[in-house]
Amino acid sequence: MPDTIIDELRKFVAPEFIFGANARQLAGRYVRKLGGHRVLLVSDAGVEAAGWTGEVLAQLEAEGLVVVPFLGVSANPRDTEVMEGAERFRDMACDLIVAVGGGSPMDCAKGIGIVAANGGSILDFEGVDRVPTPMVPLICIPTTGGTSADVSQFAIITDSQEKVKIAIISKAVVPDVALIDPCTLLTMDTYLTACTGMDALVHAIEAFVSNAHSPITDLHALEAIRLVHTHLRASAEAPQNLELRTQIMQASLQAGLAFSNASLGSVHAMAHSLGGFKDLTHGECNALLLPFVMDYNFSSAPERFRRIGEVMGCDLRGLNDRECRARLTAHILDLRRDCGIDQGLAARGIHATDHQRLASKAILDPCNATNPRPPSQGDLQSLYSEAM
Repeated sequence: MPDTIIDELRKFVAPEFIFGANARQLAGRYVRKLGGHRVLLVSDAGVEAAGWTGEVLAQLEAEGLVVVPFLGVSANPRDTEVMEGAERFRDMACDLIVAVGGGSPMDCAKGIGIVAANGGSILDFEGVDRVPTPMVPLICIPTTGGTSADVSQFAIITDSQEKVKIAIISKAVVPDVALIDPCTLLTMDTYLTACTGMDALVHAIEAFVSNAHSPITDLHALEAIRLVHTHLRASAEAPQNLELRTQIMQASLQAGLAFSNASLGSVHAMAHSLGGFKDLTHGECNALLLPFVMDYNFSSAPERFRRIGEVMGCDLRGLNDRECRARLTAHILDLRRDCGIDQGLAARGIHATDHQRLASKAILDPCNATNPRPPSQGDLQSLYSEAM
């Protein structure tokens, strides 16, 4: 087959997913369908305190399943936690994993599944398509509206020695089932709502301008942008409004389907370096970097960025590219500020002396490969400076 034909082909990978109120209550049924008997339940202290972990545990036990809790997951899951979880999986003779939580428990669960199936260290699998054997069966129940780890081919793990997040990208880490229940968002506070919602927005924007986008990923990306822009402010202000939470959860789902198949860009490459260095939450890092990377990328995909602006309700009529770029950047800054994500990297403890170190790690991230404008290390260093 000629390479020109192969270059035009796009694949689309997604797990089975159930979307809607109370979807989480199907966990036991799906464990049975997948042939599981001994479940490693991966979650964290925050999700446990919110009540979701205990509820799922009780449902699994009511199905007659043996449940082994593993709750030692930090806000940015570390390689050491993955290895500890994999050891627990093996020692307790588990045969399936259920993850309940945001991106951290779900990514940690993916890492555990990878090591349980392949052995070695989780750091051995960094990069694209480096997981030879599919992970053990995994069911994800997301409790935040933005990470989309429940439907993606990505697992992000912190290398605790190097203090950087690594990306593992492979269809071998797509969960078997995602039970996507907007009711779980009712326990999120305002700031977490804002950060995870901005994470979904960045997923969608980077997927739409990615050099690996396709008509199918474009459909999901644009709808995710519309949903986040329309509902995020109101969802943060009215945390008990299930209808608003449902719109944000759908945005997270569609953004995940888009970026899992079109990949991401330099916002994520820089956020992985930043989050690993300062142990900042991923959505917050993305929100802090997005306006500046968009401004940097605009000239490489002006029509796509104009389309993004139109979907977000920006009046770009009659504006030249320079004016359009400025208005779109200002619009993102306003949205971020309205949601309570204010100031910049300096307020998070980043100093000018850190920029070179951050850029040297970020330039190695595979997410740069699909950025519409190939960055240099110097470009990334300048962008960190702008985000101060």
